Amino acid sequence: MPLAHIYILEGRTAEQKRAVIEKTTQALHEALGAPKEQVRVLIHDVPKSDWGIGGVPAKDLGR
Repeated sequence: MPLAHIYILEGRTAEQKRAVIEKTTQALHEALGAPKEQVRVLIHDVPKSDWGIGGVPAKDLGR
């Protein structure tokens, strides 16, 4: 059972997350031959204040 953890900055829409889940599932199905029903995708919404880029929180960078 493949398990994909996806970390993204907060603020994505439900539709965007749905697309990530669908496309990740399809990619693992194609690459590994895993049945789609066995693929698990977890999306972690990370607050911008908790995501650092170049030593600075993403929130401070206006991301």
